[in-house]
Amino acid sequence: MFAINDNFSRLPASYLFSEVARRVKAYTDAHPGSDVIRMGIGDVTRPLCPAVIEALHRAVDDEGTAERFHGYGPEQGYRFLASEIALHDYRERGIPMDEDEIFISDGAKSDTGNIGDILSPSCRVAVTDPVYPVYVDTNVMAGRAGRLMEDGRWSNIEYLPCTAGNGFVPALPVTAPDVIYLCYPNNPTGTVLTRGQLEEWVDYCRRHGALLLFDAAYEAFVRTPGIPRSIYEIEGAREVAIEFRSFSKTAGFTGIRLGYTIVPKELKGRGADGEAVPLNPLWRRRQTTKFNGASYLTQRGAEALYTPEGARQSRETVDYYLGNAAVMLDGLRKAGYECAGGVDSPYVWIKTPDGMTSWEFFDYLLTRHNIVGTPGSGFGPSGEGYFRLTAFNTRENTIRAVARLEK
Repeated sequence: MFAINDNFSRLPASYLFSEVARRVKAYTDAHPGSDVIRMGIGDVTRPLCPAVIEALHRAVDDEGTAERFHGYGPEQGYRFLASEIALHDYRERGIPMDEDEIFISDGAKSDTGNIGDILSPSCRVAVTDPVYPVYVDTNVMAGRAGRLMEDGRWSNIEYLPCTAGNGFVPALPVTAPDVIYLCYPNNPTGTVLTRGQLEEWVDYCRRHGALLLFDAAYEAFVRTPGIPRSIYEIEGAREVAIEFRSFSKTAGFTGIRLGYTIVPKELKGRGADGEAVPLNPLWRRRQTTKFNGASYLTQRGAEALYTPEGARQSRETVDYYLGNAAVMLDGLRKAGYECAGGVDSPYVWIKTPDGMTSWEFFDYLLTRHNIVGTPGSGFGPSGEGYFRLTAFNTRENTIRAVARLEK
């Protein structure tokens, strides 16, 4: 018989959010009509803003005419959108950016998972703990993770704990990894890093020749003055960092799918012959070979977000979710819960009460209060004893959920 990639068999049987969905379905099937409030998976509830809807309709009309029809587009994205991204997300903030450093895709999850294609299987990896599971699982699939140990960690991955004990700020690595994943504002803890703290990471990568994979999917939620929204606000970051961004949470694109990745031209790795190799053309080669590009319709919709009306409307959506997070944070703290996040982020990270494990608290909230969240242990060993709630439901449901928790 033919051989398989045994690395897939080494993964736990179920992806975290699939297990959450399975348990919720089992409960709702057994309790039809139950009033379950879902605050687990990071899906959104606000509709696409009017500027995007209008742009999508115009794009559909384009596809209905021979003169304006669009078939296969450029795999790295249309320049009409890349130019808006370069101008408004970077240059207007004082960050140099060329359009051909922007790679538009169907979402940050895809890109953070696929970026390993251009890296050596021998690269050593470091992740914050707790962490978005895709970072770890895709390195397991690629054979970089080693073996799964009894404590839930993988033997070849360095885990950087982020707990209340260190203020949810990870310490610098001690094993000299080749690749480091950072996500800020953080999923799942909802915390942020200051400019000084990010400077330490960039300096570390420059000293050690490490690659920093910076997931900035939630940058639009930052409201605190002085907190960087892009890793490229830090001097020297273009030499060491790839940045991932998403339209999912900021503009409600979870269903129509769009994100982008920045690969600066200065960023270089090392080939087997010891020579420096730019990563930008490697990622371009990967995308043109294995990806057909995000749809013309979706990219026209995203283009509208950079108009004055679209920018205002999308900011109102983000402000709405931040308002939900503030409601959650205030109510939970009044009820006696220890919480983090919820200020520059749509996630609130709470300490489970009475020594309950993360999954025990999940089952308790589901069966006793009909609230769905995400067990912290699913994000890594340091997430045990914590629980993530999202601010992406409606204001009404957020208030109702907090009232249940306060009881």
